[in-house]
Parts: sequence; structure tokens; C-alpha cells
Amino acid sequence: MKTKKDYLKDTIQHIDIKKHNPVALVEDMQYMAFSSRDLATAAKYYDMMLADKECSVMLCLAGSLFSAGLKNVVVDMVRNNMVDAIVSTGAIMVDQDFFEGLGYKHYIGSQFVDDNEMRELMIDRIYDTYIDEEDLRECDMTIARICDSLEHRPYSSREFIWHMGEYLSKHGKNKDSVVLAAYENNVPIFVPAFSDCSAGFGFVSHQYNNPDSNVSIDSAKDFLELTKIKLESRDSGLFMVGGGVPKNFAQDTVVAAEILNKEVPMHKYAIQITVADDRDGALSGSTLKEASSWGKVDMTYEQMVYCEATIAMPLIAGYAYHKGNWKNRKKWEFQKMFLKEKAEV
Repeated sequence: MKTKKDYLKDTIQHIDIKKHNPVALVEDMQYMAFSSRDLATAAKYYDMMLADKECSVMLCLAGSLFSAGLKNVVVDMVRNNMVDAIVSTGAIMVDQDFFEGLGYKHYIGSQFVDDNEMRELMIDRIYDTYIDEEDLRECDMTIARICDSLEHRPYSSREFIWHMGEYLSKHGKNKDSVVLAAYENNVPIFVPAFSDCSAGFGFVSHQYNNPDSNVSIDSAKDFLELTKIKLESRDSGLFMVGGGVPKNFAQDTVVAAEILNKEVPMHKYAIQITVADDRDGALSGSTLKEASSWGKVDMTYEQMVYCEATIAMPLIAGYAYHKGNWKNRKKWEFQKMFLKEKAEV
């Protein structure tokens, strides 16, 4: 029988959009058909978001993206002012990003293995990628220790993730972390379903050991804070990878603003990378055209890209990076808005 070391030896390498210039390739795709033309249009719209002086950009992330090698794409987007707020699933930000920020790794594997053997070795499989369950549990308990160190009260996920970034700034082992880069560049990160990941196990441990007074997550506060970002910038663009909760959460800020009797425009730009289907009424949160019927997304600059994320995201983000419109963008630094609110309380 193989040992854990036999399986956990070749690490996932994160692709570097700075190294590869896809501008000519992507621009030629606009004269092709099917998904190639859709991808070229989405890349153009993302670049338009960055060139639009009054437009903020929200990045929505769902799926096993960072474990698959896309982490540094987002690190570079944050560091180079290509995104102003992030809405994500918990697994991406905690199990995959914070996890690697602590110094742990994801490993190249295979989907053709005996999963009973994987369980015996405490190796978790994400399709053709492996993660060490023992390392993951240490990540869980790090979250619990962060909880223990904070004032016992409800927090928005943005507040708590800011403290995770603070922790990595002092104790992290890998500087290429989205949580850390966002902390350093005042880019707020929201995880609306925060307990649905390693953070959940950390919170369970913390609250079990502190039943009378503890740290908790206020998801309604998340929604209000993200709506305040929409109100602050008014014009906004969505770059969505996958769907589900992050996608719908960001789109719903327009409706939430209306509930507050504030008039804001629909999201001006919207692109989505997905492999989901809409024939069953799902597509993990509906097509962008359907979202327009709800008053969420303007249909002038919207583009669905039916493609797997590890292929499409580096091309779209790399195109916008090498076009260079991010160099002249306003820095929104929305995190400062919330830090100022806290200071005024």
C-alpha cells in the first residue's frame, strides 16, 4: 500500500497572468464562433469595466478554483487594482486560500484512485487534486483561535476575513494569498455562507467551548455592507466565476438598494464563466438575461461564457492585465469605508 508521501509530492502550480500575454489570441477569437467569440466579448467587457472611471468591480467566485491553480490570478487582480470587492464561497477563501497562506499545499492527483484508501490515509480528493486532511484540520483550528482572540460579538464575514488577513500578515508562511492581498489593499471580501467550509468547523469548536459568549457571523450585515458598496460607487461591473450564492448575493444589491428607497442603476457590466446549464431552470443562479428581468443586470454589456474556469479565467484576466487600463483606475478601497464607520461608532 502506498503511503501519504507517495501521493502528496507534486504540488499544484498557480498560473501567472503576468508571464503570459494573451491579448492577440483573445482579440483574434472575436472573429471565430461559439465559446471563443463569447470569451473575447467577455474579456472586452472586463477591460471596459477597468477603463470606466466611475465603475467599481465585484468579483464573484464559486467552485474549486484556487485548489486548481487560479489563486495567483486573483492575487494579481487585487494587487493591481483590477477588483474592488470579492464575494466568494467559504471553501475558496478558507480551505484553499487561507490554507495556503498558512503554508500548506494542494497536490496534483488523479480522479482514478481508490477513495477508501484516500480516506485511510487522510487525503481529501478534489477531482484530480489532493489535500492533506491533517493540514486542513489545523486550518480549522486556526480559525477557532482567531475567534478566541476577538471580542465576542457578531461580525460580518468581511470583518472576520479582515482579521484573517491580519493574522496572515503576522503569522503567514505564503505571501501569495488573496486574503492577505485584500487586507493589504483594502479590498473587502464577503463570504455569505461562511460556515459552509473549514471556517464552520473552527466556529463550531469556538462556540462549543464558549457557549455563553462567542463570536458569530451576521449574514444580514454582509448584505447591508455589500449594498453600501453598490450605493457608494453606483456604477458597477460583475466578473463572476461559477454561480450560486456569491453570484446572486452580488446581483441582489440593486434590489436591496431599492428596498432602502435608494435609486441605483442595475449592474452596468456583467460577465459569467460557467459550465452549468439553464434548461432545468437553474444555471446556478440564472442567465444574465434572466437577471435583467429582476432588475439586477443591464443587458447592454452582459456576456455568458460557457467554459471551464481554469481555461477561461486566465485568458480574460490576462487580457485585461496586459491591456493595462487598470493602471489609471481610481482606487476605491472600500475597506476603509467600513473602518471609518467603526471608528465613528
